Amino acid sequence: MNKPLHIGIVACSAEGAALCYRTICTEGADLLGPHAHPEVSMHTPPLADYMERIYRNDWAGVAELMLDSAHKLAATGADFLICPDNTIHQALPLVRPRSPRPWLHIAEEVAREAVSRGYRRLGLTGTRWLVMSDVYPQALAAHGLAFQRPSDADRDEINRIIMDELVYGRFKPESVAVFQRVIEGFKRDGCDAVVLGCTEIPLIIHDGNSALPTLDSTRLLARAALRQAVQANR
Repeated sequence: MNKPLHIGIVACSAEGAALCYRTICTEGADLLGPHAHPEVSMHTPPLADYMERIYRNDWAGVAELMLDSAHKLAATGADFLICPDNTIHQALPLVRPRSPRPWLHIAEEVAREAVSRGYRRLGLTGTRWLVMSDVYPQALAAHGLAFQRPSDADRDEINRIIMDELVYGRFKPESVAVFQRVIEGFKRDGCDAVVLGCTEIPLIIHDGNSALPTLDSTRLLARAALRQAVQANR
């Protein structure tokens, strides 16, 4: 087998990017042998730079930040790119045509996993920008999947937990309870799985404490990158 492709991580928030990076490094051994994983490079501008643009709905500005990371990663030798942040995937359509390297899409990987596991209707969690965007609706519709957003009140509370707690590595039992309540509501409404559509959510929610099976966007993206890196050079 030839050398695996070099993975470039276009990072946004630290906790989600770190989980994605760790997953690539630790699970690489399953494909490549003890202590082995593909080469990985990551670039992370300050989260504040992203949030300044997101708060003013400047997705073209978000795209420019992503492209800046993309060019820096390409210069280090990255063969393809991933972004372990669901929210800024809203800018990916502006990024891909100008990118020096190809990208995997986090929502597309989640949708493929949902289909492979036989799910039909997904509850969607994430930042308020993510859950109100077309990032997941488009990806899910392309695979014939239905979805449900949280209520406005739950959306805002989830957003607060993500932005005030999870991105800072603060994990509170009462915040876990909020997610559990929302997921229980999805289950009552007929959902058969829940999308953890913020890369920090898997740090507090998982199959062991969720009323529905979870689709962990962070780890699913990392595993897709591993497969891409290994299979492309076989």
